[in-house]
Amino acid sequence: MDNRSFDSKRIALGYAKRPWLHKSVIEQLLKDCNLGAAYKFKNGLDVGCGAGLSTKALRLICDKVTGTDIADSMVEVCRDLYGKDLSYFFYVAKAEETKMPDTKYDIVTAAGVINWVDEKKFMANMFDVMEDGGLLVIYDFGITDRMAGSDAYTTWYRDEYLKRFPKPFRKENKWTQADLPDGFTMEKQTEYDMEYEFGLESFVDFMLIQSNVNAKIEGGSTTADEAREWIETSLAPIFEHSKKNLIFHGYSWYIRKVATA
Repeated sequence: MDNRSFDSKRIALGYAKRPWLHKSVIEQLLKDCNLGAAYKFKNGLDVGCGAGLSTKALRLICDKVTGTDIADSMVEVCRDLYGKDLSYFFYVAKAEETKMPDTKYDIVTAAGVINWVDEKKFMANMFDVMEDGGLLVIYDFGITDRMAGSDAYTTWYRDEYLKRFPKPFRKENKWTQADLPDGFTMEKQTEYDMEYEFGLESFVDFMLIQSNVNAKIEGGSTTADEAREWIETSLAPIFEHSKKNLIFHGYSWYIRKVATA
């Protein structure tokens, strides 16, 4: 799927309401990198910032942060939400074309971005904008076919949802040291599960901005209203007027820019 289809106000506003699991990823980062809870980086960059949830999470461990995204609508929402806070700065740019900052970045995060970029151009750009010894964190997380205490959800996801809304193709290769250019070291790669509580309405809202569903909407084979009605009706017996914990699976890759002598 061409990720330009995400360049719409509907998707941008929906992204702003996504579960803030990015905060848990940042907490995982501190553990994985053996950093104290109060550790602060000086200057952070969030590539592919979307509606700013990942930038907000990075700000927890940075004095100031810059967010970039290819979509004008995403950056517009970010500026609306965070523009009054001078510790944030946002601008439109491809992930491979981040501008050279006045002070190079000592941490860069890229959430859900790496599957869409030209990897060689992206890493060349990171080499230019990161300071020596800086940390690049590539991460992503997504829904699974698991809901705490509900086999019925697993059946729905596999047998109904994926047949109606198949997963669009995207690169999903796991990088190794051999994939990195000179000047970078893969320090660690971790995987983890996270849970988030949804009611039926909030879960339906969330599913409407999933790439599976959005591909069908943008392709014209269904409307947002039709997709909403089907998801809500088919899931109502599973939620049973209660809240449920959906299980997400995530990964983080920690890549260090090697300090020069």
